[in-house]
Amino acid sequence: MDLLALAQAYGPFVASMVFAGVVGGLLAGLLGVGGGIVIVPVLYSMLGTLEIHEDLAIKIAVATSLATIVVTSVSSSRSHYKRGNVDLELLRAWGPWIVIGVLVGTGLATIAKGWLMTLTFGIVAFLVAINMFVRASNSRLLPDFPNSAVKRGCGALVGVFSAIMGIGGGTLSVPILTAFGFDIKRSVGTAAAIGFLIAVPATLGYVIGGWSSEDLPPFSIGYVNVIAFIALVPLTSLCAPLGARLAHALPASILGYAFAVFLLLTSVRMLWSVVY
Repeated sequence: MDLLALAQAYGPFVASMVFAGVVGGLLAGLLGVGGGIVIVPVLYSMLGTLEIHEDLAIKIAVATSLATIVVTSVSSSRSHYKRGNVDLELLRAWGPWIVIGVLVGTGLATIAKGWLMTLTFGIVAFLVAINMFVRASNSRLLPDFPNSAVKRGCGALVGVFSAIMGIGGGTLSVPILTAFGFDIKRSVGTAAAIGFLIAVPATLGYVIGGWSSEDLPPFSIGYVNVIAFIALVPLTSLCAPLGARLAHALPASILGYAFAVFLLLTSVRMLWSVVY
């Protein structure tokens, strides 16, 4: 493919990545979600316009999203840490279990059918959105985790589903932490740091898992698309600190409703793509 043909084919694709990078970066800082909740569906849709099969498209979208989160989570978590909103004790307790969950989730995703990954994304995002609508004020269900087994299990589940969905962990960890008595701003800040623990091993897993895959788009390393990564990373990194400042300034209820709305819209879009 010559340069002109490449530009014509990938021009709209890069433009959509610029949009996703800005919105994803803001959400990464604002909600601690690593931007994946925006990046995955946008990238998945744009890969479809390039006639990439849906089984391959969802894996590329998830893997590339996770690769961007490696960078975004550093920028976002640093901003939250400066404001005292990162719970280091929880990170130490959850860290090993999250990584174990990520390894399991990545292994499953690399062998799963694409429609199953898309369906998982849609269902989990929908359930979390409903939960956040019901609990937008973040009233806790319990004052803390009832025991260490539940705490570890929650960490492992966050790792498994985040690796399958291409998200930074905030989509799942924020509602879990607020349910067990954590303040939402501290939950968001900690989720940003959790994103790094998820993204690094998951990205490596998708690179290895997709290394010999056929029909990958140009400039791909395993399932990670370099063109999308380069278009996304500068903007997500620049916008994440702005989102973190907004999170610090906005009321907790506004954060909860914003989180729920984005998740609901995204889940409906992904479920629709599976059905039709």
